[in-house]
Amino acid sequence: MKNQIVEILEEYVLKYNQTSFIADDPISIPHLFTKKEDIEIAGFLAAILAWGQRKTIIQKSKELMQWMDFEPYQFINQATEKDFIRFDNFKHRTFNGTDCITLLTGLKNIYEHHGGLEQVFTNGFKHGGAYEGIEQLAVILFGYPHLKRTEKHLARPSKGSAAKRINMFLRWMVRKDKMGVDFGIWNDISPKDLICPLDLHSGTTARRLGLLERNQNDWSAAVTLTETLKQYDPTDPVKYDFALFGLGVNKQPFPYF
Repeated sequence: MKNQIVEILEEYVLKYNQTSFIADDPISIPHLFTKKEDIEIAGFLAAILAWGQRKTIIQKSKELMQWMDFEPYQFINQATEKDFIRFDNFKHRTFNGTDCITLLTGLKNIYEHHGGLEQVFTNGFKHGGAYEGIEQLAVILFGYPHLKRTEKHLARPSKGSAAKRINMFLRWMVRKDKMGVDFGIWNDISPKDLICPLDLHSGTTARRLGLLERNQNDWSAAVTLTETLKQYDPTDPVKYDFALFGLGVNKQPFPYF
């Protein structure tokens, strides 16, 4: 049974971990850029907006990049409070202009005073893996006066969330392979320490394959799933996110054995 499962997973990793996957996925947004800081900021914001229809996610993320003149790092680095006013009318589902300005202000603080997103996450990972990496980000990102409502857009493991979108962003930044999808531009976090992004689609597939028993798609389930996937690849378990998500969201005929 174990051999059959790993064959299925590897088959669908090969199927979806392809550059053809990029165009219709939110990862297409950071792929618009070549500079490290632009990739990080574009990727982070696209991940935050990544719920709902993928076509709409991509459209709204591109709109956000356009409002930053397609130079997100330079814009955030040089922006004044007055420059952020333009985002007051931005909206994606329940993410509104106030939320947008709050996150952009937080990112400005991170790059000016905390060494950037990579440094913030790396410091957290050193003290407690992905859990502490995400928690460290939240503390710093919201470390100034802001509306409480914006915090809901950054899921936190301390609140039980699987933090799917942030784990997806971390996969983009950390995983290194030769397929050209994930960037692998962060060097001080190991792919083996990442947590597999878990949502309705990947969770359903994982349960049908017998990889996960827990019913809730929460942090505990994401950690359990990742530990199970390490049986198949201990150094890069989150590569199987391509298989689990692809099988689920694209409604592939499910393999039986």
